[in-house]
Formats: sequence, structure tokens, C-alpha cells
Amino acid sequence: MTLLRSTLYRLRRVTAMPLAVIVGTAVLTACGGSEDGAKDETKSGAGTGFPRSVTHAMGTTEIPKKPQRVVVLDTGELDDVTMLGIEPVGAVSPHMKTEGGFPSYLSAKVKNTKDVGPMAEPNIERIMSLKPDLILSSKVRHAKVYDKLKGIAPTVFTETTGAPWKENLKVHAKALGLENEAAAAMTAYEKRAKALGEAIKQKNNGTVPTASVVRFVAGPTRLYQKQSFSGIVLTDIGLRRPASQDVDKPMLEVSPEQIDKADADLVFVTVADDPKKTQQGAVEGNPLWQGLGVVKNHKVFQVPDETWMSGIGIQAANHVLDDIARAAGVPAPQ
Repeated sequence: MTLLRSTLYRLRRVTAMPLAVIVGTAVLTACGGSEDGAKDETKSGAGTGFPRSVTHAMGTTEIPKKPQRVVVLDTGELDDVTMLGIEPVGAVSPHMKTEGGFPSYLSAKVKNTKDVGPMAEPNIERIMSLKPDLILSSKVRHAKVYDKLKGIAPTVFTETTGAPWKENLKVHAKALGLENEAAAAMTAYEKRAKALGEAIKQKNNGTVPTASVVRFVAGPTRLYQKQSFSGIVLTDIGLRRPASQDVDKPMLEVSPEQIDKADADLVFVTVADDPKKTQQGAVEGNPLWQGLGVVKNHKVFQVPDETWMSGIGIQAANHVLDDIARAAGVPAPQ
């Protein structure tokens, strides 16, 4: 009897195996587990499968596998890829960073990254030696060397930098197969920005203060308007802008005699170059500057140029939120 039961049990297992195979195959097919299904899913813009095609500012690029060795040729790209958990094998440092090197706020995430700059003329031979499987940059920066770059590895360009930083992140994430992670990070940042705006409004009895952004560079002083990285962040918070900056443009250049256009409830100042090469001394020594209400109220705050100007990504934006929270005298949202 025992032998009979054992034999019947083995027969039932053998009989069940084809059915299990059929069911498993059906489930895989329904989930897009076939190679054709993965390709169709990629073409429709859903999922994270490779190979995939990415349409960008220079055309369409085929990316055969999930990138592991990434080279980035601008600071926005550097912020994006490190935010998504990738340490690039190569990158360029900010073109206005006077002390050289990669941004200090990302130092822990680029310990093994090789400098392939300068940004204006990336070192093609060094990039090639790193054997990248993806190169990220923008048309405005490197259109002239795009053909050389795409000869090394799949290359994806956004149109420009600065104001479209949120859309650029989507392009970078698509190339990396990390769309969901990028979307989640953006949602968290925007929620944090909104919470900061509400806290500032509450502290000011329902009145939203105005905020001005001044950047000292080698040349005319710049006031940053709404269509800039910092301008987008201020809009996300809900801060108002003075008339000179409440404009859908990137920036306005002013002379020391026009610095009264910077007046606001809060003024944030960055220095992009050796101060001696800028008009900072001429501006801050100007009686017009000294007479501004914001200066008299001690509401002028110097902030890092590398996050406010050249960071151009979620990580930099979160540092900007922290700076604004301190200036406004409210706790930074978690």
C-alpha cells in the first residue's frame, strides 16, 4: 500500500509539471516578459526595460543595456545622476568654480569620478579611456562635439540648461532606466518647497515676502528672473519677486547705479568668480546699495553659487530651500 501511494504521488507530480510550465509562460507573456513585449513596452514610454530608444535634442539614441559607466558633461547632469544613485566615471567641474574641483555639496558622491573637463572643451581622449556606456550633456554646451561623443558611447543631449531642469531630469532618467525614482524625488522636493512656502507665509501673518537673487560675475552684475534655476525654485516655494525679476526671462544685467532694482524683503547674493574681478565692491560700496531697505534691515544673505546657480538639480534645489528657510527664520521642512 505504501509503495502504491508513493507511485501515485510521483505520477501526479509529473502530470502537473506541464501545466505549471504553461501557466508560468502565460504569466510571463501577460507581464511583457517576452523580448518583444519588453521592446514594445519601451517604445510606449512605460517600464524600465532595455534596450530602449531615447528621443532627445540631437535625435534618437539607442541604449542597448542599463547604463553602468556614465560620463556627465555639465553640472545639472551631475546633480541628476548622483541623485539617482549613480557615481559617474567621468564629469566636468563647474565652469565658474574658482577653486576648481567638483561641487562640494556632492563631494561624497563623486569620490572616484575622473575630471574630463574643461567644460568648454571636454577631453575626448580621457572620456574614451573611461569606456562609458552613456554620455549626458546638452546641445547648448556641446553640440559641436556631439558626433565625437556618440562615436564613443550612446549620447543623450537636452536642449539647454537652467530653467528646463525638471524636464531635463526626465530625459536623464529615461536614459538611465530610472524614471520612477526621478518622479518620486521630484514629488518629494515639490512637496517640501510648498511646505516651506506655507511656513514662511504663516510666519509673516499671511503675507508672502519678496525675494531677489543677485549674482556677481566677471562683468555686469546679474539679477536672476523667473526663467532660471533659482527662479523656478522661488516659484515652487511661492515667494514673490520684485518688479525687476517678476519676468519670464533668465536674468537682467545691471550696473552699480541700477542696483536699486534688487531691493526686496530678502536678497540672496552669490559670487561666481574672484570678487576682485566682479563689481561686488563697487555695488556694495555704493550709497544706493547702502540705502536699500533690505540692507538696512540686515536681510541680505550670501549663499553658495554652486547650489543656487550651477547645481541645477533636485539636490541643489533642496540646499536652496534650506538657505531660504534660515533666511526667513523658519524650520526647514523634512
